[in-house]
Amino acid sequence: QVQLVDSGGGLVQPGGSLRLSCAVSGSSFSAYVMGWYRQAPGKQRELVAGITIRSTTYYADSVKGRFTISRDNAKNAVYLQMNNLKPEDTAVYYCQGSRDGANYWGQGTQVTVSS
Repeated sequence: QVQLVDSGGGLVQPGGSLRLSCAVSGSSFSAYVMGWYRQAPGKQRELVAGITIRSTTYYADSVKGRFTISRDNAKNAVYLQMNNLKPEDTAVYYCQGSRDGANYWGQGTQVTVSS
């Protein structure tokens, strides 16, 4: 059974930084495409960033140049470094892992950007 545990959210002022972490249990982590999604109140869940099994990365236009996704296959973990945070980045952030047509989700971690 694959389990994903998100952590690292919190309250930060505009312009600040946070680093989200996602710990993945189970085997064959390196075979998963990993991603971070977010959902703001009243909005649909959206893709923020993704990283392939070859560590190719891709980002939503709204976060390019500010967010960086990375993975550590030795630690079964994926990270999202978020810099220059803006109030519109406020949302619940979810880690997702995909393999063989199956998707697995973390429980979500709240990020609030406010002065």
